[in-house]
Amino acid sequence: MTDTPARLLNLLSLLQTPREWPGSELAERLSVSPRTIRRDIDRLRDLGYPVEASKGAVGGYRLGAGSAMPPLLLDDEEAVAIAVGLRAGAGHAIEGVEEASVRALAKLEQVLPSRLRHRVSTLQNATIPLTRGDGATVAPQTLTALAGAVTGHEKLRFGYRAGDGAESRRLVEPYRLVSTGRRWYLVAYDLGREDWRTFRVDRVTEPFPTGARFAPRELPAGDAAAFMTRSMARAQGEVDLDVEFAAPAEFVVARLPGHLVPVAEGPDHCRLRARVADSVEWLALRLALMDVDFTVHAPEPLIAYMRDLSVRLAAATRPA
Repeated sequence: MTDTPARLLNLLSLLQTPREWPGSELAERLSVSPRTIRRDIDRLRDLGYPVEASKGAVGGYRLGAGSAMPPLLLDDEEAVAIAVGLRAGAGHAIEGVEEASVRALAKLEQVLPSRLRHRVSTLQNATIPLTRGDGATVAPQTLTALAGAVTGHEKLRFGYRAGDGAESRRLVEPYRLVSTGRRWYLVAYDLGREDWRTFRVDRVTEPFPTGARFAPRELPAGDAAAFMTRSMARAQGEVDLDVEFAAPAEFVVARLPGHLVPVAEGPDHCRLRARVADSVEWLALRLALMDVDFTVHAPEPLIAYMRDLSVRLAAATRPA
């Protein structure tokens, strides 16, 4: 193989397999001399790939972990598996799947050959995921379109359905995508309203990057997460939540969103005090799914709602 760039790519593909390769075997695979393999190994190291070498009769080369992640070479099956996994996670706003996952998906889908893109879509369409049912799903294509516009500083047009059902068309400068665990939101500067806005991504339709670039504005709140928190508080009104749990703090933490952190008050007891912008209906549902005994001290609307809910649930279990 005399084409050096092609040979280097083939060598890198072999080294990314988790095993150690004797130099003689690499030379045979690539139809070159062991001396050429040594030169190619040096070239990969110069490019930042941490190729490790071991000496001895059974020594060889392997790709180690470096201080930065170099580009990966994926075969067809690996690329499809990663794309399907990212689309499934991003499309259902699984808690813990953040904007980085969407950026990775956007990059991967941009370079997927058409044959692999078709395989990913076919597998996705034939699969029915079992989700928690506590948040709206989002088309992965919508997320990747928004992520691409955010990264490229590209003005974006889309249709939007407000909470009251009103339909509108928007032209925005997209700033960030934010995942709250249940839902995805787009933080953007709305050029028609001449103000910053947040948009629920599941209500966005037909996103269209215009190709027009813009210089990002300074967000008033400092970062997108803080801006989202303020926007949700204005829209829903904040409440002071006070709940005791009859369980260790580490048990409760694993079952709550990341921004809600209870304080341990004993080995088997903890208490959560936080200002939240969620509805009492959502808070009641979330607490009921905790699988632990708890006592709500505040707010009063949540206590009243849970009392009414308990009556309805009890009535639903009575024999006919």
